Amino acid sequence: QVQLVESGGGSVQSGVSLRLSCAASSKFTDIMYCMGWFRQAPWKEREGVATICNYDSTKYANSVKGRFTISLDNTENTVALRMNSLVPEDTAMYYCAAAADHFLDYAQLLQSNEYDYWGQGTQVTVSS
Repeated sequence: QVQLVESGGGSVQSGVSLRLSCAASSKFTDIMYCMGWFRQAPWKEREGVATICNYDSTKYANSVKGRFTISLDNTENTVALRMNSLVPEDTAMYYCAAAADHFLDYAQLLQSNEYDYWGQGTQVTVSS
């Protein structure tokens, strides 16, 4: 069983940056294939934001390309999401997830149903 704990959310103004972090209870290199960040706004479906895999594959949603950066720290077993130039449309609950049970191909990287473990989420609210 893998436990994930997110941190770093908050309420900010448009244009500023936030950094989310997710701490895992297991070593990435031993257990997981991919780590991802997903988000869910009220009355919307959960969507993939960014993912990174231990076989050097990353993928971003079109809406965040060029603004968000995902990174892994294998020594600390954390995955971070640096979010720049935030806009109100980025307001959502952000979840960290791990795909640990099977390999994901590129087409699957942002599909939430491919991920096995989830954190509780951290809220990001961006005001104009």
